[in-house]
Amino acid sequence: MQRIAHFSSRMVERYLPDAFMFLVGLTLIVFIAGLFKGFSLFEVALFWGNGFTNLFEFTMQSTLIMVAGFTLAHTPLINRFLKSLAYMAKNEVQVIIITVLIMMACSWVSWGFGLISGAIVAREMGKVHRDRIHYPLVVSAAYAGFIVWHAGYGAAIPQLIATEGHFLQEQIGLIPVTETIFSFQNLLSIAVLAVVIPLMFIWMRPKNPEDRIGFPDHAVEQMEKEEKAEKDKKTDPITKEYSPAEKLDTFRIITLLVGGLLLIYLIAYFINGGPIDLNRVIISFITIGLLLTPNIEEYRKTFKDGAGTAYSIIFQFPFYSAIMAVMLDTGFASDIAQFFVQFANAETLPFFSFISAGIINFFVPAGGAQWAVQGPIMVEAANLINADIAKVAMGVAWGDAWTNYIQPFWALPMLAIAGLGIRHIMGYTIILLFVAGGILGAIFLLF
Repeated sequence: MQRIAHFSSRMVERYLPDAFMFLVGLTLIVFIAGLFKGFSLFEVALFWGNGFTNLFEFTMQSTLIMVAGFTLAHTPLINRFLKSLAYMAKNEVQVIIITVLIMMACSWVSWGFGLISGAIVAREMGKVHRDRIHYPLVVSAAYAGFIVWHAGYGAAIPQLIATEGHFLQEQIGLIPVTETIFSFQNLLSIAVLAVVIPLMFIWMRPKNPEDRIGFPDHAVEQMEKEEKAEKDKKTDPITKEYSPAEKLDTFRIITLLVGGLLLIYLIAYFINGGPIDLNRVIISFITIGLLLTPNIEEYRKTFKDGAGTAYSIIFQFPFYSAIMAVMLDTGFASDIAQFFVQFANAETLPFFSFISAGIINFFVPAGGAQWAVQGPIMVEAANLINADIAKVAMGVAWGDAWTNYIQPFWALPMLAIAGLGIRHIMGYTIILLFVAGGILGAIFLLF
C-alpha cells in the first residue's frame, strides 16, 4: 500500500492539471459530445452561454454555506476545541484517526463547516507534529472524510425530497429523512467508512522518513500572522480610543441580540412544521456563529476572511452551471443515466444510480443541481420497476460525494487554509476512490 500510494502521489504531482484546467477539459468534452449528438457548434455554444446564470441562486447559497461555516469554525469556543485536538494525538496514527473522524463528524453536519473544520484540524496537526508526520497525507485524510457530507444534516438530495413542493413531489411524494439520512443502509455506510478510511491512510504512510513532507514554511508564516492578529484583538479596549459608534461594534449584547432574534425565528419556523432546507441550514449557522462570537466587529472580520476562502465557488460555479446546461440541453446527461438504467432491476437500480451519479458528478459537482439532472430519469425508472425511491435517491447522493475524491472543485477551499495544492492530496484520494467505491457499491447491492 505504501508503494502504491507513493507511485500514485508522484504521478498526480507530475500530471494532474490545475483545477480550472480540469474544468476546461470537462467543457471541451461536453462540447464534443454535443457535436456528436448532431448539434451545431453555435447551438452548443448557446446552451453553454445561457447556462452561466442558471445556478446563480445556488452559487449564492453555497457561498453562504461556506462562509457561515468558516465563521462558525472560527468562533473562539469551536476554534479552541478544534485546535486542542492536535495536542490529544501522540503519534502519526492518532493524528490520522482524529483528523478523519473530526472531518466526518463536521461534514455530516454541513459540507461547508466540514471543509473548514477539517482544514483547521489538519493544519494544526501539521504545526504541532511538524517533524513527525507526512503533512500532505494528513490533509488528504481530512479531505477523505468529506465523503459523508451527502449523508447528513446538510445533505442536498435527502433534504430536498423531504421538503414540501419539491419538483418531483407528484412522482414520489415526500420522503422523510428517516428513510434516507437515518436509514440502516446509510448509517451502515458511514460506520464502515469511519473504520476503513483511517486504516487506509495509516497503511499509506511513507516508510522512509526522507519521503515525508513537513508543514510548509509559508503556512507557518500565515499561522503566525493569524496568531498575532488574535493577540491584537485581545488588547484591552481601555487602551484604545473608540468613537461612540465604534464602541457599539465591541458590545457583546449586539451579537446576542441579533443571534437571539434569529434563534427565535428558527424555533417558530420549526414549531410551525417548516422543513430543514438549505436556507435554514445557512440561517442556523449564522445564528450559532453570532451567539458564539464576542462582538459584531470580530464576526464581520471573520466573515470577510471566509468570503476569501469561498472564491473558488464564486469563480467556478458559473462555468459548471454552463456545463450542466449543455449536458441537459444536448441530452448527454440523460444518455449517461439511461445507459446504466437499462441494466437495472428493482434491486440493482440504487447501485446503478450510484455509479452513474459518480460519472455525472465530474461535470456537475453540486448535489442539488445533479438531482435536477439525474433525478427525473431515476425516479421514472424506479416507478416503472417498483424500486425503492429512497435508496435510489441515496445512490445518487453517495455517487455525487464519492467521485469528489478526484473532482478537485470542493477541495480548493480546504487547501487554501491548509496551505497545499491539489496535486499534494489527489495521489492519495484517488486510491480511496476505488476502495470507497467498492464498499459503497457492495452495500447498495447487498442491503
